[in-house]
Amino acid sequence: MNKKGVKKILLIFGTRPEAIKLAPVYRLLNQHPHFETEVCVTAQHREMLDQVLSFFQITPNYDLNVMKKGQGLVSLSSAILDGLKEVFDQAKPDAVFVQGDTTTSTIAALAAFYSGIKVCHVEAGLRTLNRFSPYPEEINRQVTARLADLHFAPTIAAKNNLLDEGIEPDKIWVTGNTVIDALLQGIELLADYKSPELASLKAQIDPTKNVILVTGHRRESFGDGFKQICLALKKIAQRTDVQIIYPVHLNPKVQEPVYSLLGDEENITLMKPLGYPEFIWLMQQSFLILTDSGGIQEEAPSLGKPVLVMRNHTERTEALEAGTAQLVGTNSGLITQSVNRLLNDDTLYREMSAKENPFGDGSASKQILECLNEKEFSDPK
Repeated sequence: MNKKGVKKILLIFGTRPEAIKLAPVYRLLNQHPHFETEVCVTAQHREMLDQVLSFFQITPNYDLNVMKKGQGLVSLSSAILDGLKEVFDQAKPDAVFVQGDTTTSTIAALAAFYSGIKVCHVEAGLRTLNRFSPYPEEINRQVTARLADLHFAPTIAAKNNLLDEGIEPDKIWVTGNTVIDALLQGIELLADYKSPELASLKAQIDPTKNVILVTGHRRESFGDGFKQICLALKKIAQRTDVQIIYPVHLNPKVQEPVYSLLGDEENITLMKPLGYPEFIWLMQQSFLILTDSGGIQEEAPSLGKPVLVMRNHTERTEALEAGTAQLVGTNSGLITQSVNRLLNDDTLYREMSAKENPFGDGSASKQILECLNEKEFSDPK
């Protein structure tokens, strides 16, 4: 039985990006006397999720541990849906929080809807309007929007997307993106943070060169897309003034082309995926970032780092409009040309680096809490 006058909140997430973006929300909710806050992890991504939980000192109350080698979307969705029924019966939350566009977020929202529990969607309203790019994330976002009761949109553009889909205006709050909150908190924690992994990373950086940080994992780039990315990196690495650092995603469809094409290249350092604190530190040391990650498009402007987005579409169009990011796709020639321009043109680099972050100022979690204080979690039906 929930305490009288206290609302029970259950945060549900399963991947590293979700954990990062919900960590500052959990921190504020957990300190607030009007809310009893618990965490359920699906462990859609086990190892990378656990690193974030440890860094932000979050101990889950429930752990579905659904990750299995070679697991597909159907079996993953089924495991999450089935596991959450028991969690809801035990936790009896007034509302659940889901984040972003993962399979965990969408299936958790569906499970909550089936159980008559309110759904709060953090990072709502992002759209490419191309159902296969990114896949399956674009459809995940749209489905979650139909299930959510409160929509925390990071930007005005995201709010407008929701309005265009018929979401009622009084159910949408524009808050900025919680990833900025997490980044700023992470930088504070990093001041006293020590780990063998961080020491090893620092030893691999050449301070005389411009560090180009690379990340990539999108399904739509599997095959020729990653081949094109690797060919571009080979060309860029021929410059003597750069060091390419590439933490390689664990998916075999990423590992195989990257290590086969780049494993012996000079000026390219391949490494296993980094923990969140190590990654923050590496972003701070970077000259520019090549990525297909949505979170990095949001974080990098707060660090003054230009971003080249290796995708054909982005739902973070605000970054393109603000000039903090450029879309380069997976075309080898365009990637190479765009990197060389930033390395050679000081004026262009300074312009991109000095732009204001369009995704917020680090107050998103506080604004979400203010919204919850105004809303009543009555029966959503």
